[in-house]
Amino acid sequence: MSNLALKAEDISKYYRLGVIGTSSFKQDLQGLWSNVFPSSKKDASSEITVESQPNQLWALKDINFEIMKGDVVGFVGKNGAGKSTLLKILSRITKPTSGTIKGKGRIASLLEVGTGFHGELTGRENIFLNGEILGMHKNEIKSKFDEIVAFSGIERFLDTPVKRYSSGMYVRLAFAVAAHLEPEILIVDEVLAVGDAEFQKKCLGKMKQVSTEEGKTVLFVSHHTQALKNLCNKAIFLEKGRLMDVGSTNDVITNYLKREQTFYLHKKYDKPEDAPGNESIRIKSVELLPQYLDSNKIIDIRTPLTVEFEFWYNPTEEINLGVSMVLNTVMGDCIFDVDSTSETYKPGLIKGQCTIPGNLLNNGSYCIDLSFVRNTSSSTFQFKECLSFDVEDFREHTTWYGDWQGAIRPNFKVQLQQEEA
Repeated sequence: MSNLALKAEDISKYYRLGVIGTSSFKQDLQGLWSNVFPSSKKDASSEITVESQPNQLWALKDINFEIMKGDVVGFVGKNGAGKSTLLKILSRITKPTSGTIKGKGRIASLLEVGTGFHGELTGRENIFLNGEILGMHKNEIKSKFDEIVAFSGIERFLDTPVKRYSSGMYVRLAFAVAAHLEPEILIVDEVLAVGDAEFQKKCLGKMKQVSTEEGKTVLFVSHHTQALKNLCNKAIFLEKGRLMDVGSTNDVITNYLKREQTFYLHKKYDKPEDAPGNESIRIKSVELLPQYLDSNKIIDIRTPLTVEFEFWYNPTEEINLGVSMVLNTVMGDCIFDVDSTSETYKPGLIKGQCTIPGNLLNNGSYCIDLSFVRNTSSSTFQFKECLSFDVEDFREHTTWYGDWQGAIRPNFKVQLQQEEA
């Protein structure tokens, strides 16, 4: 128990949608009575369920886990999974609807840009304000002041009101304060995406330092799974407010990606009359075949992707037929449009394929359109969004985990050479 940093026991949190107040006077009185005189018996009619109360949203439901001192724990899950709500409860910013959090030690949280800052105060004044909020004495803050300022890199703006800071400057100062005021537990939400590459490297290095060298506990939320793998020894996977997995970072992230990766990777039709198409073309099947690089079967930026399709062909007249494959982002931006040669085909079953090489696409979500074109000019049939898939990130030998710019991400480098004097 002495090595335990945090323990969550049956944590649940619900919100009543469209209600500003937290509860009625009757509900407050009932809650107060149950706290003073707890009962082991439960009235079934008073149970709060999503089914019986459709205007309620369970942000978290029955969450249990333990975090030991020195652990660096990554939290993964889609937007809306409950990660930020859980961190607010662990930070004691929000109270759970039910359940308890056990732990001891000073907690420093960096949950949102500018949290805990007073806009009218200067950067210098906010450093002292945040330190006092964390329970530090003024002399403690003074002893760390120069390190905080140097790490944040905002020396020139130290006596400027923070309401004039950019979001990047906010994050720099907020992280510097949270990491240097000697918390036993450091909680960092997805706020590092605001910083530049150099500052991200400093932040990740600082989090690793406070855990490995100082034995402090770090809780870290990020959508960059490679950063989590490099930094964390443990991970927690949330889905729709439920705890899905806890364990080693690699195992949990692999499980998460397998569940969350969108797999609309194949469509098949047994009879031409049931298949999409027209009087000349009917789709029999279309399938995406990833050439997985390991047993985890995750599509990432390195994975070659082969599209295979079959269609029944019964032309009403002799034409030259070609097939165009268009790859779009889910937002509708075209990545590329490639096509086949245009030829004359006999009636019957026709097969086609196209391979997207690995190390070409950026991470993101994509969909594929197939267009059947007559005489190289007009479309005879379009199979829109016939496949969709997600491409996960993968990075080696880099400390940059911000968004990689561009629609594609080819694997070739700029070459540098030192010229002799």
